[in-house]
Amino acid sequence: MTTPPRKTADDFDPEVLRLFDKYVHGDIDRRGFMLGAARFAVGATTAAGLLAALTPQFAMAQQVKPDDKRLKAEYLEFPSPDGYGTARGYLVKPAKVRKPLPVVLVVHENRGLNPHIEDITRRLALENYIAFAPDALFPLGGYPGDEDKARATFQTLDQMKTRQDFLAAARMLRSIKGGNGRLGAVGFCYGGAMANFLATQLTDLDAAVPFYGGAPKTEDVPNIKAELLIVLASNDERVNATWPAYEAALKQAGTRYALYQPANTQHGFNNDTTPRYDEAAAREAWSRTLALFERTLRKPAKS
Repeated sequence: MTTPPRKTADDFDPEVLRLFDKYVHGDIDRRGFMLGAARFAVGATTAAGLLAALTPQFAMAQQVKPDDKRLKAEYLEFPSPDGYGTARGYLVKPAKVRKPLPVVLVVHENRGLNPHIEDITRRLALENYIAFAPDALFPLGGYPGDEDKARATFQTLDQMKTRQDFLAAARMLRSIKGGNGRLGAVGFCYGGAMANFLATQLTDLDAAVPFYGGAPKTEDVPNIKAELLIVLASNDERVNATWPAYEAALKQAGTRYALYQPANTQHGFNNDTTPRYDEAAAREAWSRTLALFERTLRKPAKS
């Protein structure tokens, strides 16, 4: 049986992609998407079919199996006294470690620690990093296994406490067994905004890569000591509107940063579980991410 070709962003009207972006970020509900997308449903394709086609397909995109023998993976709880009290994340290390390794904090999108972000965490570990991905939804029962339920639950989080949970994760990782004293962060969408926030709060963060994440407060930008790789999509009005002021603040503060914004890409272009994925742009963004981490995190441990 022939496998049908994988859909890409080009298979959808731009307005459907905009509606989907609004839906996944809580600006409209499922009914709002259906009503808007119905205008673009042609032939046998319904609005529900359009939504299903845009919904993540985790198994299809998995690159590293959870039981890969090259890795050691576990779920680790850690204290967060200023947050929800106790937090939990997914810790992945190379199975065979001969010397201390750099540590990377991975921040998920606005659905919690789903299988895609766990796969990203394993990919980083295969690059010889200790990778740790907290689950912001842990205090509310953890990722529920359903993207719609995860998104709805996520909206009920106390974001002040959640931010403290991620700060607690960073503090925990600074002294984690096997670490070399260097810490980087990478995040996607909500996680990109969180990576930006962490960079303003953690003066000992060495590098951060926010993928299409909202900018931090401009008054906090001078606090950034990490070197940044800012990854933006070209077709992403919501996030890109925050970039000019952020860039001006970075330049004024003298912050070390680079921008990668590939043409003809959608918000979420690195996520290979959805049609918004752009293989060439994602490969290049990943290559640049690893190059930054290699250059900044492999240095000798700070005294």
